[in-house]
Amino acid sequence: MDESRAQDDAPASEIISTRIGVMTYLAPKTSLASTNAISDLREAVSACISKREAQIVINLSSVEYINSEGLEVLLDMHNQLVRLGGWLKVAQVNNLVRDIFYITAIDEIISIIDMAMDGNKIFTRPDRVKGRKLGDILVEKALISQKKLDEIISLQVKSGKRLGRILVQKGIVSERDMMVALAEQLAMPFVNLRAGLYDPEVVETLDKETATRLSALPIFRIKDKILVATSDPQALHNLNEIEERTGFRVSPVLALEENIIKSLNEVNSGNDLTSNLIFDVEDDFEVVDTNVTTDQISIDELAAGSPVINMVNSLIQRAIHDKASDIHIEPSRNKSRIRFRIDGLLYEAMTVKPELHPAVISRLKVMANLDISERRLPQDGRIQVYTQGREVDLRFSSLPGLHGEKVVLRVLDKNQSILDVNKLGMSTSNMDLYLKMLKRTHGLILVTGPTGSGKTTSLYAALSYLNSIEKNIVTIEDPVEYQMDIINQNEVRAGIGLSFAKILKHVLRQDPDIVMVGEIREQETAEIAVQAALTGHLVLSTLHTNDSVGAVTRMIDMGIEPYLLSSALVGVLAQRLIRTICPACRTNFLAPPEMVERYGWEKDQKIRLARGRGCPECYDSGYKGRASIHEMLEVDSDLQKLIMANPSRDVLSDYITRRGIKTLYDDGMVHVHDGDTTIEEISRVINC
Repeated sequence: MDESRAQDDAPASEIISTRIGVMTYLAPKTSLASTNAISDLREAVSACISKREAQIVINLSSVEYINSEGLEVLLDMHNQLVRLGGWLKVAQVNNLVRDIFYITAIDEIISIIDMAMDGNKIFTRPDRVKGRKLGDILVEKALISQKKLDEIISLQVKSGKRLGRILVQKGIVSERDMMVALAEQLAMPFVNLRAGLYDPEVVETLDKETATRLSALPIFRIKDKILVATSDPQALHNLNEIEERTGFRVSPVLALEENIIKSLNEVNSGNDLTSNLIFDVEDDFEVVDTNVTTDQISIDELAAGSPVINMVNSLIQRAIHDKASDIHIEPSRNKSRIRFRIDGLLYEAMTVKPELHPAVISRLKVMANLDISERRLPQDGRIQVYTQGREVDLRFSSLPGLHGEKVVLRVLDKNQSILDVNKLGMSTSNMDLYLKMLKRTHGLILVTGPTGSGKTTSLYAALSYLNSIEKNIVTIEDPVEYQMDIINQNEVRAGIGLSFAKILKHVLRQDPDIVMVGEIREQETAEIAVQAALTGHLVLSTLHTNDSVGAVTRMIDMGIEPYLLSSALVGVLAQRLIRTICPACRTNFLAPPEMVERYGWEKDQKIRLARGRGCPECYDSGYKGRASIHEMLEVDSDLQKLIMANPSRDVLSDYITRRGIKTLYDDGMVHVHDGDTTIEEISRVINC
C-alpha cells in the first residue's frame, strides 16, 4: 500500500480531505447537526466521487453529535459508493455517536473502525439472540435461580401478569436488568436515554399529550422509519397509534420508563429542551481553588452540584433555542428573575429561589474562568459552550447590586448571525447602493442607529463581502464578537490604555486596505478615521444617531472640519430592526377607514394588513423573528457642497425630501403593506 500522503486543498467548507493510498480520509471540523455542516460533507464526498475515489473513511473525532438528517446523508453516501464498487466507513467515533449508530442500526450498514485500538479493527455490535424465553435469559445471567423462577412462573399463571413485571415489582430483578434481558429476547436495542440520544426535531413529531400518555419518546428518524423509546414494546396498540399520528413506521427502542418520563418533562417543560448540554460540560472546566470564607465555600459546593450545573446548562440551551440575544439574571428580595431578550424585548423565562442565585452566579463565573470569591466588583468574561451541534459564545457581565450580583449574558450565536450582505433584508435599490459604496477603494462609510439595531451585523456582512486574500483588513472592536478568517481583529483594552484611537494609530502603520472601527465615540477617533479615509483607506464604522443625516451633524459636532468630512464621507446607512409577525398566529384584516385616512392611503382601495393574535410560540406578543429597515444616504457632489457649508439638521432633512430618498419610515411601510409587520411596530422603532 502506498503510504505517501497527498494532502488535498481544504475546501471552503470545514472538511479536511487527505489521500492515503487508495483511501480518502474526510474529517469534518464540527458536528453533523446543522444543514450547512451536512451539506459540506455531502459536497466533499461528491467531489471524491467525481475524482473516482470510492473508498472513503470519515474521521468523526471532531463530531460531538449527529442528528437524523446527518444519519440519512451518511446512509445515502454509503449506498452511492457501494453502487460504484466502493465503501464508506467511519473512524474515531465518540461514545455518544457510537450509541446513536447502535440505536439506529447504522453500524450494521456502515463499519466503525476503532482506530485507537487497531487500524483494521471493525467494531461489531453485541449479538442479539432472538426467540429465547425471558426466564431462561435471566437464569443464564445469574439474575435469578431456576427454583425462584419456577415459583414466579406459578404465580404468573394465577395472576395473569407478565413475568418481567412481577419480578420487578417484587424487587427480585431491577428494572434495568430486566430491560437488558428483554432487549436480548426481543432482538432490539436498549438505550440508557440521556442528553444527545434524541433529536429535538424528531421529538416534536409526536405531540406532548400523546407522548406523555403513552410514555413514549420519538428519538431519531431514518427515512420513513421513526425510532421510539418505550418501556413496553409489546403494547402494539401504542405503537400503532404513534404510527397513525406521525405517519412513519415505528421501530421501538427499549428504555427505562423513568428516563422516558424525565426526558419528556425536560423536553416539554420549556426549562430544558434537550436535558443537559450534548456532551459532558463538566469535563471541559477546571475549577481553580481560591481562599474563600466558609459561607462562600458552601455556595461554591452547591454550584458544583449537578442540579445547579444542569439548570445553568438548560437555561443556556433554552435561550439559544429561543434565539435570545441576551440572558438577564436579576436578584430581588423574594426571587431571582431570569429574562430573555428576544427580538429586542425582554420576556420572563423563569424564576429561581433567592437562595440558589449565588450558586448560579458562581457556576457561571467558573464557566467564564472568573474569580468566584469577588462579589463586590463588576466582572467581565467569556463563556464558550457546545450545544445543539454548534459552538456558541456567551459574553459574561456581572454588576453588584442591592440584593446580589446581576449577570447579563450576551449570546453570540454564529448560526443566527448574518454574514452575507445579500441576506440583510435590504431593498434592491438600497442593496445596489450599499455594494456600490463598498466597492470604493477609499473613503468613510458610516452605519448608524441606536443600540441593538444591527449595526455590527451590517459591518460584519460588509467585511465578509470584502474579504479576500489580496486585501489586508483590520478591525478594532470592543469586544470582538465574531471571529473571521484572514481578517486581523483587535480588541480595545481600556484598562491598559489601549483605546480605539490608540489602536487605530498603530493599525494605519500595518499597511491596511480596509479598516473597521467598531464605534466612533470621541473626537480623536473621528479625526484619525477621517484622515485614514482621505489617505487611501476604506474605513467602516458606526455612530449612535437616529437617522442618516444625523451622522453628518454628529461628526461636525465632534470637531471634524466640514471640508474634510465632505471629502472623506462616502455614504451613511441608517437602520433599525423590526419584529415580524408570528406565522403561527398570523391573521389578516382590512385597514379601517380611520387608519386609511390617517396615513393618507387611497380611500377607494382595500388595504389588507396583517397582525399576530399572540400564542405560546411568540410569548403571546404576536411577533416572532426580526427584519431590518434601512435608509441609505450617498454623498454625491451636491451633498458634498452642502456639507462644506456646515448645514443644520433641517437643511439636510430638506435635502433628503427634495431628492426623494427613501427614509426609515418609507422602508418600514413597505414591510407593513407586504404583511411582514405592523404599523405599531414601525412607530415603536422609529418613534413616529
